[in-house]
Amino acid sequence: MTKIEYIVTNVRERIQQSEYQAGTKVPSIRAAAKHYGASKNTVAEAYERLVAMGYLQARAGSGFYVAKNYQAPSVQHSQQLAQALNTVSLLREQLVQDYEVRIGDGRPPEQWMEEFNLQHAARLTQQQGPTGFDYGYGNPWGFLPLRERIARFLNERRLPAEPGNILLTHGANHAMDLVARQLLQPGDTVLVDSPGYYPLFGKLKFSHVHLIGVQRRKDGPDVEDFEKKVKHYQPKIFFTQSLAHNPTGSNLSLPVAHRILKIADQYGMYIVEDDVFADIMPAESPRLATLDQLERVIYIGSFSKTLSASLRVGYVTGNNSLVRALCDLKMITLVSTSDFLERVVCGLIDSGQYRRHLKKLRDNVRQANARALNTLSAAGLDFPYGDAGGGYYLWARWPGQDEQHITRQAASAGIFLAPGSLFFPQRGVHPDYPAFRINIAYATHQRFLDFLARKLG
Repeated sequence: MTKIEYIVTNVRERIQQSEYQAGTKVPSIRAAAKHYGASKNTVAEAYERLVAMGYLQARAGSGFYVAKNYQAPSVQHSQQLAQALNTVSLLREQLVQDYEVRIGDGRPPEQWMEEFNLQHAARLTQQQGPTGFDYGYGNPWGFLPLRERIARFLNERRLPAEPGNILLTHGANHAMDLVARQLLQPGDTVLVDSPGYYPLFGKLKFSHVHLIGVQRRKDGPDVEDFEKKVKHYQPKIFFTQSLAHNPTGSNLSLPVAHRILKIADQYGMYIVEDDVFADIMPAESPRLATLDQLERVIYIGSFSKTLSASLRVGYVTGNNSLVRALCDLKMITLVSTSDFLERVVCGLIDSGQYRRHLKKLRDNVRQANARALNTLSAAGLDFPYGDAGGGYYLWARWPGQDEQHITRQAASAGIFLAPGSLFFPQRGVHPDYPAFRINIAYATHQRFLDFLARKLG
C-alpha cells in the first residue's frame, strides 16, 4: 500500500467510525503531513481522492471538511474510482504543477512547436467546404475536407481509408473512450501493453473493466505472453501502441505483427492500435492496421502530439459498421467535435505549414534522441528498450535506488519525473523497477544532469 492509499484508508475509517463527525474540519494538510510522516503533496492528493469519493468537501481558503450529507458510495464504486484516480496522478502533475525541468513530461517542448500562421489557416477555412464556417455544430462525422486529407495520409500508410469511414474526435483519448463505451461492458476483460499508456488504464478501471497486461519487448508485444493471456482470459480487445511506444519508445516488428494478428483472428478479438506519432514515423513502418486492412483492427490517430496539445483533433477508423456505430455514440455523448478547430488544422495542412513543421520536428527528435542516449548512458542510466524509436520517450532503469524516493527528491529540486510503476496496469508488477519515462527533449537539461551526478556518482 502506498503512503497516499494508507492516508485515504485511515481517514475514511475515521469518518466511518464517527471519529471525524459530518461537517467538522479534518486536520490541515500541514498537520496531517507531520502526523503521517508524509509530504504535503502526498496528503493533498489523499484528501483530493477523499473528496472525489464523497467523504470530504474542500472549502477554498479554509481547508477540508467531512461532507455534511455524506453517504458512503458502494464499495465497488469507491474502489474503482480510487484505482482510476491513482493512475491519473501523473497526468495531474503534468497539467497542474509547475516544474522548471520536465523530464517526465509527455508533451514536446514549446520550442519544438512552430509559430504557425493561424490567421492564414483561418482564412483558408472560409474556402473549405460548400458553405464556409457558420457557427453551427458541424457534421457529427467531422469536417469533410479534413477527413479527406487524413484519408490521403492513411492511404500513404497503405490503409484502406476513405472519408466515409473516418470519424473525427476530440483527440486520441476521446477515440479510445468511444471504442470502450461501444464494445465493452462492466466486467469485461481487455489486454493492454505493460508498461503502457497509463491514462487509458484509469479510463478502463473507472468503467469496471478488467485490465491484463501483456509484456512489452523491444520489437513489440511479447507474443508468447499475448497468446497465453488470450487463451486464459478470452479478452474482447487488445489496446496497443505499435510505433514510438509510450513509455518505452519501442517499435513493432513485422514478424511480431503477423503473429499478433493471427492469434487475434483465431480468437475473434478486436485490436485498438494507437498511432499518435504516425505523422513523424515512416509511412512504411509495420502497422497492425495495414496488415489487417481494418478488418478487426481499429486505428486511432491524433494531431495533438505532432501539432499542438491545444488543438484537440483526433480520428478513428475501422470497418464501416463499427465506425458508424461510433459516430452515433459520439452524437449521444458529445453531439459533435469542434468544426472550427478541424477547419484550422485543415488550413495548416493545406497551407503547407504542417508538412514543413513535421520535417523540423523529425530533425529535433533525431538530434535529441542521440544527445539523450549518449549523455544519460554516460551518467549511469540503462535503456533496456534502446532509443526513442522516432518518438519522444526513453525508458530508463535507475540502478539500485527506490523509485518513489528518487521522484520525491527530484520534485524538491524542481524536476518532474515520471515513475515507471504508474505505467503498469497492475500495481506492484514492475519487472524493470526502478525505472522512469524520460522525455528526450528535456533529458540533457543541466539541472537534471547535476541531479544524476549527485545520486549516481
